[in-house]
Amino acid sequence: MAGKQPVAIVFDTFGSVVDWRSSLIADLSAYGTRRGIAADWTALVDAWRASYHPSMDRVRKGELPWTRLDDLHRTSLDRLVADFGIKGLTEDDLVHINLGWHRLHAWPDSVPGLTRLKSRFIIGPLSNGNVALLLNMAKFAGIPWDMIFGSDLFGHFKPDPETYLGVARMLNLRPDQVMMAAAHNGDLGAARDCGLMTAFFPRPDEYGPHQNRDYAADQDWDIVATDIQDMATKLGV
Repeated sequence: MAGKQPVAIVFDTFGSVVDWRSSLIADLSAYGTRRGIAADWTALVDAWRASYHPSMDRVRKGELPWTRLDDLHRTSLDRLVADFGIKGLTEDDLVHINLGWHRLHAWPDSVPGLTRLKSRFIIGPLSNGNVALLLNMAKFAGIPWDMIFGSDLFGHFKPDPETYLGVARMLNLRPDQVMMAAAHNGDLGAARDCGLMTAFFPRPDEYGPHQNRDYAADQDWDIVATDIQDMATKLGV
């Protein structure tokens, strides 16, 4: 990439760095088998993710006080277990299932690409996940973050400006010294509106057969790459 480069790069995490759908389906299917509990785990995972934005919107609208994503996930899980008629789950089971979001696997290019970027730039997640979730996920998947920017540091979820601008404030950088990288055009649009640089790479399998957006860049982002390895190459690393 010719010209100006960032000092720090922050990444959307769910779907962009880690494969939440395949990871959760495999994790919960194996757990259900071990526990002898039959359920349509694929449908549960898809419904659980579909609850993600509506649950955060309740916080944004003031219907709920500030609530960590782990706790929003648990509320959604309890409702879906009842809706799906899944029987035999204990409280320990529900805790374990909810922590499935801490056990997500990275896309194959993520760790090697991030390792390359870390050699030159400050890197971290800027995610709607809370710090504990993102930290445990990084330890599980071997993601080499320098810093964890969880939503609970800001008391806001993306795309609220307080998240993007909060990164710059915490790092003592100008917004234009920070790059937001994501597989989601909407996330990048909100970051650009706050003055951040932007990088897009697609994850066409994020939602499996349900993918209906973000197959390609829909704006002229600062970097458009095929994946994080390609992004590192375009940044000259």
